[in-house]
Amino acid sequence: MSREPEANIDKTNNINRLNLSEQIANSLRDMIVQNQLPPGDRIREREICQKLEVSRTPLREALHKLASEGLVDLVPNCGAVVTAPDAEEIADMLQVLGVLEAFAGERACELVTEEEINEIKALQYEMLAAFSRGDRLAYFKLNQRIHLSIIKAARSETLLSLHTRLNARLYRIRYQSNLRNELWGSAVKEHDAIMAALENRAASELSTLLRQHFRSTWEKVSELMEEDDHSSAAL
Repeated sequence: MSREPEANIDKTNNINRLNLSEQIANSLRDMIVQNQLPPGDRIREREICQKLEVSRTPLREALHKLASEGLVDLVPNCGAVVTAPDAEEIADMLQVLGVLEAFAGERACELVTEEEINEIKALQYEMLAAFSRGDRLAYFKLNQRIHLSIIKAARSETLLSLHTRLNARLYRIRYQSNLRNELWGSAVKEHDAIMAALENRAASELSTLLRQHFRSTWEKVSELMEEDDHSSAAL
């Protein structure tokens, strides 16, 4: 009898630690996305622990989660390093993700419920509000939720699993694609068209729009990468 409270406490502690490691992972994702932890940078555990006011155990659990998502590499005798995919890898991943979402969009038009469409519309309104106030991070997270909602509406666990793994690796890249205001504005227009096609259950149109959306993302990213290369060369 006396051991039961201890077991409950241990279970609670495990849950709290898991919740903490997830919160740390979320914070690190935001730091990677906003280039506070640039590609190729080693994540200094002591500094992060001090900044987030956490211990190393949940931090390392969070780093292992990010490693499984492809956002960091765990290097022996070095620690966690932010991944730095090259242009060819990024182009390939975006093309494949575009194919997955195009298929999802076509299938979702057949299977999505009116309730789900209304939920996605609500996310769209929130996203537009974030755009209006210039809140890029909030916009990005709502954008991701919209894309994920379309994937889920396709009713395919295989598709969801593939998309989740690949999209995680492109998390930072997709955020960076809207850093310039004119590029950001064009992405908003694309999303308006995507939302309209979904509402109308226009399967072929939505499939085409989603594929074009990712092609446009690559064009924006490649343009920004070229500008970075020119800036580095000038230095």
